[in-house]
Amino acid sequence: MTFAKIRITVEHTGRHFDVMFNPEEYTLSKDNNFSSQNVPGLSSPLLQFVHGNLQTLDMELYFDTFEERRDVRDESEKVRSLMDIDGDLHAPPILQVSWASLQFRCVLARVSQKFTMFLDDGRPVRARLTVTFNEFVDPERQRSRENNQTADYTKIHTVIEGETITGIAFTHYENPSIWRPIAIANNLSDARSLEAGQELEIPSLPYIDRLTGEVLE
Repeated sequence: MTFAKIRITVEHTGRHFDVMFNPEEYTLSKDNNFSSQNVPGLSSPLLQFVHGNLQTLDMELYFDTFEERRDVRDESEKVRSLMDIDGDLHAPPILQVSWASLQFRCVLARVSQKFTMFLDDGRPVRARLTVTFNEFVDPERQRSRENNQTADYTKIHTVIEGETITGIAFTHYENPSIWRPIAIANNLSDARSLEAGQELEIPSLPYIDRLTGEVLE
């Protein structure tokens, strides 16, 4: 196996050190959370975006002090200690993990150490660390990067005299047949009995085909 060096920098102090890792693989993961709502008459539940989750970076780091005949934990502790609370920050430090085009601002979320070689006195001289870094984006950078604010997906509709729920569905969804989500969101036992001045929540339906009323995959 051919190794390369990846650099880990502590953001608030500028302290950095290099660690060996396998440059043939690392894993970047990202996922989103969606809530589902069952609607009578539809073949699939409605999905609505809730929030995005942190991007994570998973990789293996390698340490070898066999030739120096010294305890490898003196080196692996440099990584493990990045999970400790910093006295100035009152939290673990923010890091920058850098290798070639990989530039990842993060915190260290998980470390698993495996020792694979030992001296006669029991001191470990080789170690493999499986680590997970969680992306760190502070609110200011989040706003500048995504250029949007947290959205409120619910609209309020005030019923006027003679208005029907199918007409309201057409107003907001451009399809009168998509009235059930409005009825469910407002706990309407009889969707045909609306009163003038009544306020209805109109849920957002980003995964509905507004022409056919079908759930989009």
